[in-house]
Amino acid sequence: MFALNFYSPLFTDQLRKGRKTATIRLGDKRAKYSRGQLVWVTIGHRRGPRQRLFTAIIDEVTVKRVSDLTQREIERDNPEFRLVEDVQQFLSHIYSRPIDLDDEVTIVDFSEVIEYPPLD
Repeated sequence: MFALNFYSPLFTDQLRKGRKTATIRLGDKRAKYSRGQLVWVTIGHRRGPRQRLFTAIIDEVTVKRVSDLTQREIERDNPEFRLVEDVQQFLSHIYSRPIDLDDEVTIVDFSEVIEYPPLD
């Protein structure tokens, strides 16, 4: 089982309420994530304990340049962001390096899988 991990607990509420339904990651992540794949959505720091919030299915995996991100993709990643520059600044902080408009990113769209108990 793979995980989509988010380092900041600030995302917990957005994820649980279904306001965050995508993640934008630096680089081409198609080798790691693919459409139809089940993943755990988790919160926690690298090499530390993580909390599983829910299981999700990957709906779409798209690779493009930062400059080509649409407002819809940006808002699905973070409902508080509207501009490419917002994403650029956030990714620079997360990856501890300047992010250029020509840098390649992967947009991973996902949906929560509701797990019901089995029927008797």
